[in-house]
Amino acid sequence: MSQAIIFDMDGTLFQTDKILELSLDDTFNHLRSLNKWDAETPIEKYREIMGVPLPKVWETLLPHHSIEDREHTDGYFLERLVDNIRRGKGALYPNVEEVFSFLKENNCSIYIASNGLTDYLVAIVGYYHLDNWVTETFSIQQIETLNKSDLVQSIIRKYGLTNAAVVGDRLSDIQAAKDNGLLSIGCHFGFAREDELSQADFVIDDLKELKAILPKLNK
Repeated sequence: MSQAIIFDMDGTLFQTDKILELSLDDTFNHLRSLNKWDAETPIEKYREIMGVPLPKVWETLLPHHSIEDREHTDGYFLERLVDNIRRGKGALYPNVEEVFSFLKENNCSIYIASNGLTDYLVAIVGYYHLDNWVTETFSIQQIETLNKSDLVQSIIRKYGLTNAAVVGDRLSDIQAAKDNGLLSIGCHFGFAREDELSQADFVIDDLKELKAILPKLNK
């Protein structure tokens, strides 16, 4: 029986922290230049909600701004993220390439399901050549509901997956696995929270631990 693992991107494969504060500072400096922000960059507030779709991010960080301002900010932030990725400011988590190679050698297909926007994901996949291993990368932009469970379901349907797991650092990843009858593997790094990880079937501290979990997908 063929196996598959669906990975989250931010806080699971990609160390978003390395470019998050830099890009957010760039963005809020831009808002200051437009006289649309006069306080500190709300980096801690963003960390609290990291993992939700970007439209919801700006609803939270810019609650009193217009929809037009939020959309403008969203576009500018994406530009800064992509630029910082292409300048090599980010990094994958340790052992991503090693684990991906192991999975492919063991006939396990790899997918990415992320709340990140398409251009952002394309930049990461392209810079780190993840498409050497990944069958396809899916963005929340492809789903009208902006729901991670629905995004994972779309992967299952497209590829006819029956034996798979979801790997991620946030509750949305764990819930997406449960909602689709898949194994949930929580990552004890990235933007993980203990109360969310407690709901996962497995919790790992390093991606290399997936090597030992892979045989359990058949059970």
